[in-house]
Amino acid sequence: MRVVYLTAGAAGMYCGSCMRDNTLVAALRAQGRDILLVPLYTPIRTDEPDVSESCVLYGAVNVYLQHRSPVFRRLPRLMDRLLDSPWLLKRVGRGGPRGEMEDLGRLTVSSLEGEEGSAGKEVRKLIAWLGEVRPDVVNIPNALFVQVARPIREALGIPTVCTLTGEDIFIDRLTEPWRSRTVELIRREGGHVAGFVSVSDYYAGYCRERFAIPADRMHVVRLGVHVDGDGPRSDPAGEVFTVGYMARICEDKGLHLVAAAMAELLRAGRNVRLLAAGYLGERDRPYLERVRCDLAAGGVAGAFAYLGEVDRVGKQGLLRSCDAFCVPAVYREPKGIYVLEALAEGVPVVLPRHGAFPELVERTGGGVLVEPNDPHAVAEGLAGLMDDAGLRRRLGEQGRAAVLRSFTDEIMAKETWALYERIHSESRR
Repeated sequence: MRVVYLTAGAAGMYCGSCMRDNTLVAALRAQGRDILLVPLYTPIRTDEPDVSESCVLYGAVNVYLQHRSPVFRRLPRLMDRLLDSPWLLKRVGRGGPRGEMEDLGRLTVSSLEGEEGSAGKEVRKLIAWLGEVRPDVVNIPNALFVQVARPIREALGIPTVCTLTGEDIFIDRLTEPWRSRTVELIRREGGHVAGFVSVSDYYAGYCRERFAIPADRMHVVRLGVHVDGDGPRSDPAGEVFTVGYMARICEDKGLHLVAAAMAELLRAGRNVRLLAAGYLGERDRPYLERVRCDLAAGGVAGAFAYLGEVDRVGKQGLLRSCDAFCVPAVYREPKGIYVLEALAEGVPVVLPRHGAFPELVERTGGGVLVEPNDPHAVAEGLAGLMDDAGLRRRLGEQGRAAVLRSFTDEIMAKETWALYERIHSESRR
């Protein structure tokens, strides 16, 4: 059985979904499976070896230009290939996605209209490419791409599986009528998808209701991370209690909340510091400056350091220097891969009690939950770990053991392939 796994590039950003897809496909290949990882929109970016194909389908430049003017829907194949070239897509994607939500809403709806929309040419190109590769199952990257399920089934007679990755965050920011129309189209076109995959129980339940997905077509395959074999880090046990934050630098992820919690702890005479790392787009640079200014106004700027983007070695170095890990996301996080990365290093976590976080903490026993959007609650959670070294070590050990037992890339790969085999078999009846 051959599978084509389509993954949505994130315009030069480190993206949790891209990184999860890359880790999954790498693990499947290590298990001897025939699977291709194919980027859509832009090339992907990951801190592990990139196993994706060198081509990019449904290129972002072509999709955008065809949306803006029908002229670009009639370009010759040579021009299409030029606009889909990875070097060009990397260049124009720097700084992350752009555009007002009104225009993004129009583009989203038009894309979801499939062959009848402005990206109909790109749908046909994708079908032609898949026809040459001849997969048995196609995995599409998210619910905003369900419009290809029907034409794939009609043209090639093969089923599609759709990974659910946090589409609600984008959809909820669209203006009306585009938001409602987007949900309507996902519900309509999602009826042609053979199976949906969520990485958490929370998000599976949310999507079943919002996108009207039948229960028998919803599946949960939990996140898995690649764990190095050199063992967990030892407890830093330094004079300064170090809290780590490793996620995109933006308001959604709650850096300002953990920064405010650190300021409260420092004012109370606690010897703490905050180390943050993650992708910083141009739009979010003012946000980081506001966080720095708030800390400076409180006289505690010296207890915060932004380390920039870090590769895998830098990520491990950061985590191994931490006593605790905290990403108090404002929105209801559907994934939380960074939580598993911290736990894999034996670092206990402090997380808000919403989204996928409660089930991650419950299943791993690796942290504590606090009230969402509350810096004081975050401060109390961190103080509890700071004051109890035994609890801190126990949570870290439990968390790492749970990741090794239930949240590895190998387990994720085996469960995913079993689902592909089941859906492929059912489609042939």
